[in-house]
Amino acid sequence: MKNLLLLVSLLISFQSFSQKTYIHAGKLIDGKSDQIFSERTIVIENDKIVDVAKGYVKPEKNDLLIDLIAYTILPGLIDMHVHLENETSRDGYLKEFQLDPADVAFESTVYAKRTLMAGFTTVRDLGGSGVNISLRNAVNKGYVVGPRIFTAGKSLAITGGHADPTNGYRKDLMGDPSPKDGIVNSVEDARKAVRQRYKNGADLIKITATGGVLSAAKDGLGPHFTEEEMAMIVETATDLGFHVAAHAHGDDGMRRAVLAGVKTIEHGTFMSDETMKLMIEKNAYYIPTITAGMAVANFAEEEGYYPAIIVPKAKLVGPQISTTFGRAYRKGVPIGFGTDAGVFPHGENYKEFGYMVAEGMPAMEAIQSATSVNAEILNMSEELGQIKKGFLADIIAVKGDPIKDISAMGKVVFVMKAGVVYKD
Repeated sequence: MKNLLLLVSLLISFQSFSQKTYIHAGKLIDGKSDQIFSERTIVIENDKIVDVAKGYVKPEKNDLLIDLIAYTILPGLIDMHVHLENETSRDGYLKEFQLDPADVAFESTVYAKRTLMAGFTTVRDLGGSGVNISLRNAVNKGYVVGPRIFTAGKSLAITGGHADPTNGYRKDLMGDPSPKDGIVNSVEDARKAVRQRYKNGADLIKITATGGVLSAAKDGLGPHFTEEEMAMIVETATDLGFHVAAHAHGDDGMRRAVLAGVKTIEHGTFMSDETMKLMIEKNAYYIPTITAGMAVANFAEEEGYYPAIIVPKAKLVGPQISTTFGRAYRKGVPIGFGTDAGVFPHGENYKEFGYMVAEGMPAMEAIQSATSVNAEILNMSEELGQIKKGFLADIIAVKGDPIKDISAMGKVVFVMKAGVVYKD
């Protein structure tokens, strides 16, 4: 009993002397308010923000002071669409036959760290081989430096669809992928495929509701699931506590997905006014990925960068995403921030802000889309996306004023995730 009381006494004593971190912020954007605050002190204890005070509060003895008076402070950014297992390259389609899962895993650690250093403290990984689940676990355990990851594991597709892992293979290698591999061709397949993702340890479900640009298949626009299959995917996912993200370029597939109850539409390239209206009614969010669209269009101009079957799709789809985003914003469609990083180099996620502002979204709204709005989509609005008392201490600093010049979002000089400084 004496030993127990001594241990409790020591723990109380330790907690009373635990070090706090004080950040002096010259300018502060809190992620929720439209106001820019000046001369604020953020107080952090362990992994949480315990106070945001006016003026520059002097730290107590033994506490740590970080002077960021010369910079603009923001919440850690959230990217709702990345692929951390890989990155675009001329030999990307060949690597599929050269790299073992261990190779993919080691490469993914490089992309994860680069993403965090760019100020993105949380991401949603929307599809890989399943290595992305192990990467999430390694980051959570502190083995790997990277952002907080919510992952879909392996995306779901129809046979020959955008996420069919054997597209473009010769016949003796194609085989017949099943729901275990993420391939759905019936209502029963849909239920089983979602449950398999749950078993594998995914955080959400990603479906390819239409064809895609970079898959070795001709069609990039047509719908790829029946209404019944989509409804079963969403129903099963909801039962298991998942939300569903839907890759979609063509309008028919988008409409089916929104009617089925998906949470987010990714890309949304040829979204009609009717689908935009439906998304507002259903509170479905649009994740534009303009940066990816512009990148694939540019890469398609380089001879031999993509297989020939992909080039016309890339040239058609890429520039259209930017125009669709502008229309969707003006109509009031709920919009989150997502880039499709991996389709272009990781760490360049900030470019999305520039494209959003160029199409008419005010800089503050673009920042909020990557902070409090995305936190709401993740059902983490009481923990992420704001610099506020009680929230996780995900904090970044940029050089310059992003409200006056949005390119400042690419000048990240400080990164803290959950109270730990990774870039200073």
